[in-house]
Amino acid sequence: MKRSKRLMILLGVLVVACVATFVLSRYEEHQEQIENSDEVVLEIDSDAVQSLSWEYESRTLAFHREEDGWLYDEDAAFPVDEDKIKEMLSRFEAFGVSFIIEDAEDLGQYGLDDPVCTITIATEEETHTIQLGDYSQMDEERYVSIGDGNVYLVQNDPLDDFDAVLSEVIDNDETPSVEKADRITFSGAAEYEITYEENSDASYCADDVYFTQQDGETLPLDTSRVESYLQAIDDLDLSNYMTYKATEEDLQTYGLDNPELTVQLDYTEEDDDGNQTENSFVLHISRDPEQREKAQEGDEDEDEEIIAYARVGESPILYKITQEEYYALIAATYNDLRHQEVLSADFGDINQIDITLEGETYTITADGDADDRTYAYENEEVDITAFRDALTGLRANSFTEEQPDQKEEISLTVHLDNENHPSVALHFTAMTGITALPWWMENRFRWWDAVMWLT
Repeated sequence: MKRSKRLMILLGVLVVACVATFVLSRYEEHQEQIENSDEVVLEIDSDAVQSLSWEYESRTLAFHREEDGWLYDEDAAFPVDEDKIKEMLSRFEAFGVSFIIEDAEDLGQYGLDDPVCTITIATEEETHTIQLGDYSQMDEERYVSIGDGNVYLVQNDPLDDFDAVLSEVIDNDETPSVEKADRITFSGAAEYEITYEENSDASYCADDVYFTQQDGETLPLDTSRVESYLQAIDDLDLSNYMTYKATEEDLQTYGLDNPELTVQLDYTEEDDDGNQTENSFVLHISRDPEQREKAQEGDEDEDEEIIAYARVGESPILYKITQEEYYALIAATYNDLRHQEVLSADFGDINQIDITLEGETYTITADGDADDRTYAYENEEVDITAFRDALTGLRANSFTEEQPDQKEEISLTVHLDNENHPSVALHFTAMTGITALPWWMENRFRWWDAVMWLT
């Protein structure tokens, strides 16, 4: 009995060993089917593709090609970004893999029994179905099936492109990158025109190249501010669309039937061969109609976030823009873009300063070249650093056409090395408590203190 029991145990061990050997041999056989590869397993000519669709996260997007280009299956009016479609298809023009798992049996272990994404590409001759499975964290590659019975690992993950939603396939309008605008025309909240002119006689600041006409007078604008405004247009994010086939009702809904501000840029582009092309770009901006009405009635809630929209020219696409973008674009008046410095001249161009304080005039003279000048009062050299820093640092907080009714406390006449603008007069009011003695004669009064009082 004991001998029989011992034989049964030995027989059981033998069976287990045989099974283990069989499983191990099959495992090793399966392991041998996983091979490194640099093989191109799929080649699809993008120009031959007639339709493209993909299913990802329970949504399906499908497009087909006609003579005029790509169309969205569900709405022919949708403006398809053909460059985006071409970019997506380009992945499969020479689809290379890094590992091949031949004759894979258990697709579940690769996530291909329930693919993350299924891509269908059809030409006139054949249809290709590409399934994307799990992402291998160890290899940092995606498992892919192309329907030939094999499973592949690929370094260039197609899901980087095919996780796209419809808004990422729309042919959005683009804003131009304009380094120099020949003309900027505002209408609506601002009503004037800016032109570009180098070496103009209308300014004593050498950097001024943008000018406007106000009451028949040519006035300079701050070049850096105009360039910042152009950059704000360039940086505008036109991706959050409200509709891509705007109707008159849509225009009214978003306040773009009568835009709050319209900006037109006229500019010249030059290609690599030196050929120049004149271009024009139009942008319409408006707040939400209810907010705009409240603002006009003086009932605006300053704590409420601005809701604003934009439209490029006559484009059928209407976009929502951010509050920050709205503020940057609506700041387009003359006062927004003019010099905020009280004196925009280069201090090195000043050859004399006359200061009138309580009826007395004091004159500071300059000697030497513009880059290396010394300054003197009554032939005695003085350190003008504090005065220079204060004068060049003066900025306007706001502008008004009202005439001051306070007593003038101090005035400056700045003489320049400029034939067209030999002098500039500055007048200051509403300054009190200033001693009559000039700052360079006694420590009781310094120009810096006076200017800081003003600002």
